[in-house]
Formats: sequence, C-alpha cells, structure tokens
Amino acid sequence: MTRTVVLNPGSVSLASWRKIYFGGDVALDEGCRAGIEAGAETIRAIIAKGEPVYGINTGFGKLASVRIDAADLATLQRNIVLSHAAGVGEPLPVPVVRLIMALKLASLAQGASGVRWSTVEHLAACLRKDLVPVIPGQGSVGASGDLAPLAHMTASMMGVGEFFVDGARVPASKALADAGLAPLALGPKEGLALLNGTQVSTALALAGLFETERVFQAALVTGALATDAAKGSDGPFDARIQNLRRHRGQVEVAASLRALMQGSAIRASHLTNDDRVQDPYCLRCQPQVMGAVLDLLRQAGETLGTEANGVSDNPLVFSDTGEVISGGNFHAEPVAFAADMIAMALCEIGSLAERRIAMLVDPALSGLPAFLTPKPGLNSGFMIPQVTAAALVSENKQRAYPASVDSIPTSANQEDHVSMAAHGARRLLAMAANAANVIGIELLAAAQGCDFHAPMKSSARLERVRAALRDAVPSLEDDRHFAPDMEQATALVVSGKLTEVAGDDVLPAIAEAHA
Repeated sequence: MTRTVVLNPGSVSLASWRKIYFGGDVALDEGCRAGIEAGAETIRAIIAKGEPVYGINTGFGKLASVRIDAADLATLQRNIVLSHAAGVGEPLPVPVVRLIMALKLASLAQGASGVRWSTVEHLAACLRKDLVPVIPGQGSVGASGDLAPLAHMTASMMGVGEFFVDGARVPASKALADAGLAPLALGPKEGLALLNGTQVSTALALAGLFETERVFQAALVTGALATDAAKGSDGPFDARIQNLRRHRGQVEVAASLRALMQGSAIRASHLTNDDRVQDPYCLRCQPQVMGAVLDLLRQAGETLGTEANGVSDNPLVFSDTGEVISGGNFHAEPVAFAADMIAMALCEIGSLAERRIAMLVDPALSGLPAFLTPKPGLNSGFMIPQVTAAALVSENKQRAYPASVDSIPTSANQEDHVSMAAHGARRLLAMAANAANVIGIELLAAAQGCDFHAPMKSSARLERVRAALRDAVPSLEDDRHFAPDMEQATALVVSGKLTEVAGDDVLPAIAEAHA
C-alpha cells in the first residue's frame, strides 16, 4: 500500500488523516488549483476597488476599524504573523505538526481563504521536504482559531523561528535555504488565512483519537485474556444479550470478545461444576462499558472528520459572487466537545482495566496466588504494578474535567467566548499514554494469571498474544526489576503489535480508520 495520501480538499477520509499521523506522505490534488486561483483573484479585485474589507486592508480583532493603506498591506500580513507568534511551552510532537500542516493545506486548497497557489505550494513543499515547524504547545484558547501556534508555523515558513529537520532544531532561514526554498513572502490576507483556523486543536484531537483507538483495541484483547486468567465466563458476551440492548458498540465489542476467546481450553475447563454464579462487573460488563466507549469514540471521530474537511479561517472568500464575508468558523466548539468525549472514553478504558488487574491480584476474587506470584510473602509480585495502574487511572480522571465548559474573554472583549479546544485536545496524548501503560500492566498480569493454568491453554488468538509477550518478557517466578517488563508490554500496546497478533479482523475500529 502506498505511503502517500493525496488530499482531495473537502473529502479526506478519517483513514487518510490517520495514515498521515502515523507517517504517511502528503500530496495535494492538482484539481484544486483553479479554485485557489479564483479566490486569490477575488482578493486582488477587492484591493483594486479600495473598499475596506476586514482582514485584507483593515486591522484585526478589536482594531478592525483601522484602515490600512495599500502600500502597507504586505507589512500588515507580516506583522500579524510575527506579533501572534507568542506561544510558550514544549514544542508539539512532530507527527502532530505534520498533521497540522496537512489540515491547513487541505483547508487553504478549497479556495475560500484567498491565498495564492504559490503560497499553498510553499506549505506543501515544506511537508514534502520534511521541514516541520517548531510550534510551542501552549497559547491557544480555541478562538479566534489557534492563532499563536499557527503563527509559529507560518513564521517558520517566512524564515523566522525554527524547523525540526531529522530530529534537530534548525533556524528556519537555514532550513529553508538547505531545502532550496525561499522564505515565504505573504500577500494580502495570507497571513491571516494561515494563522486563523482550528487546525492545531483538530490535529491534537485526531492524534488523541488515533492513539486512543489502539489503546481501546488492546484493552479488548487484555480484557479477554484477563477473563481467561480469572476463569471467567464468556456467557455475558452472548450475542442475544447484546441484541436486546441494541447499542451498536456493545454488540460489536461482545462479538470481538467471543472471537478472541473462541476455542479456549481454559474456558472449557469450567463450563460445568463451577459454583460461581456471576463474575464481577469488570469482566461481565465489558460489552456494556467498552461498547459505550466505542460509540463515543465514533461520535468524536465523525465530528473531527467533518472539522478536518471544513474551512475554519476568517473572513471567507466566495469567488462566485466576489464577496468576502466575516463569520465565526474559527470557533472550535465542536472540536472541544469531541476532545472532552475522547478524554472521558480514555478514563473508562483505564478504569475498567485497572479493576481487572486489582481482581487478578486478589486471591479472594481470582482464585489465583496472591499478587500473582508463586511465592507470596517472600515476593511481592504484582502488588505495586497494580498501584501504578491505580495512580495512572486517577491522574486521567483529574485531567478529564471538560475543557469545553470553560471560557475566558480575550482581545479586549472582542473575542468574548472561546472554546478551549486546544486545552481539551492537548491533554489527550498524555492521557492515552497513561491508559496504554495501564493496559500494558494488565497484559502482564493476565498472561501471568494464565501461566498458573498450565498445561491448559487459552484460545489460539490469545496464545499468540501471550507468545508475543513472552518473546520480550518471561513469566515472573521471583521478584525482579519490574519497570523494564512494563515498558516492553506497553510497547506492544502503543505500536499496534498486540492487536496485530490477536487479529485486527475481529477488533472494531473507529469509523473507517483501518481502511
């Protein structure tokens, strides 16, 4: 399969954005050139008329009433970029910035921003040559767009600031020269078009969604393995139960769990003469909880897919009528809501998994040796990994307070209601990393629990998972340095190797993200 994603502005699939995030190359469909040039021609015509139009020959925000002379229009655009490049904090990750650039490229290419074809080509060339702007992560309130971070992106293209080049921070002017690119010289409206929009919030939220998808799928695998480790029942996964509830996610999760456990000798060993009537909720209610998580993630994915294909700068150019109209598409409220939903989903993925870990280390609940060690007392076994999982779950709960309910006025009260989408989206990668570590701990604990059932084996799919883990981490006989084991297990989660080994064909995806 080709690595290159060809952007057809307005109709890019969620799968394509996912592919770009995980390293795919980007190219722009040449068919959009005519629309871009028509938008730029509309701007030229407005300037020729000399009438005041916001963002073209006026000041910005609260200064919109200030008229700018034609001789100063280029300076106006340069000034807005440099003055707005006021972000702080650690730089955004390279994969996120590449996604930001691709999102901005797809937005500008729809011809409603009034930029020239040469400007769009410059952005595409930076992507093609792996020049990734250094963008501080903090400074956006999610309206009027992600101004500060997008200004840093644009400033780099102008030769001001820095690019990441092969992992190193290089002065922008040098990086451009080394790549054979001249610094971008902005035309009328182009600075505003480049730094206005929701691309940073959207990229961060999409990145969070894609990382969460991997954690979610891995949690289905470890949940099935933990069910076998505890000799739990797959009866609650019966399709008839789910069909009576009718939630799509619940139906699909139950089907996935049945497929993962199909043929398990461990399960077969306690189909009869088992005194237990019902398993704890962390096993029995996996379809209900994880199904709801799946439905929520899909809803967030639909919102973000729509946003990614939209145009969110201001003002917007309508070349068919020659009009430029100011509006509020830069307000990132939809992205903020989607990010809040993903944060809640991450909390529940980790919370349910941590309860399974706690159940497995408790001999009264699991029937397994205390803390999953053959010699409890002399050894502590999985005592503290469970504590770590609990700490990570609690941290995610603290981070999940809805960002979208907050607002603070900016720009002398001109921008008096903002979305906080960037805040809501920026936390997601850290939350996904926390949840991935919890699932890595569950993988270790569930595999260890199944070790005690030898020579009985789990299903073919789950035995492949155990084998992949045991290639990197041996069974725990006596206490040893635990952190490296956890790192190896979590690496299987975040890399997608765990779900690949189990079989992607039985794991539900977010929309068409695996297409």
